[in-house]
Amino acid sequence: MRTLRVVVVDDHPAFRMGLAGMLSTVDGIELVGDASDGNEAIERVRELRPDVVLMDLHMPGLGGIEATKEVTADEDGPAVVVLTMIEDDDALFAAMRAGASGYLLKGADKDDVVRAIHAAAAGEVIFGSRVASGIRNFLAVPRPPTSRRAFPELTEREIEVLDLIARGMRNADIATEIYVSEKTVRNHVSNIFSKLGVDRNGAIIRARDAGLGRPSR
Repeated sequence: MRTLRVVVVDDHPAFRMGLAGMLSTVDGIELVGDASDGNEAIERVRELRPDVVLMDLHMPGLGGIEATKEVTADEDGPAVVVLTMIEDDDALFAAMRAGASGYLLKGADKDDVVRAIHAAAAGEVIFGSRVASGIRNFLAVPRPPTSRRAFPELTEREIEVLDLIARGMRNADIATEIYVSEKTVRNHVSNIFSKLGVDRNGAIIRARDAGLGRPSR
């Protein structure tokens, strides 16, 4: 089995060093370089021609989504596995659309990271267990067909949160329902109110008028 060449992209030096130390103990994987932002990642990929890039999302300058799109545009380019703290479906789907082959949350254990590297190099798509649970839940929740037309300014995730708000759920309950942190829910709720120009009561009224907020059967 050939050795897989890996580049790590993250703006935190301590995290890059930690990954380097972890990967140095794994047979069949060689860390050939690292980068602290998206522009540097593109340069490293062109210079080092790795098999897999472990990519953070939020970085100064060019972010991980844009960098992923750039490095995967070449059909001979590396596979990208996102390794991030962002537990958010919008970020996940944006990364997948950009060409990422995997999505792990920071805190994933060594076996998960190694498995993701091998899977991505083999052309497979892989998600961490917490991310996969969120995807299953996202796909399982029924959404009224008119919601997208009624709220074109909202993302699919924001429509899902608006639906749960309209059911009378609190932020903490919504977080449990859709498998994200309460902070993430607060961010979604703030975006919804801002985009719609309403408070919570106004959001509930508009959502119910559009057919949201009905218990799923």
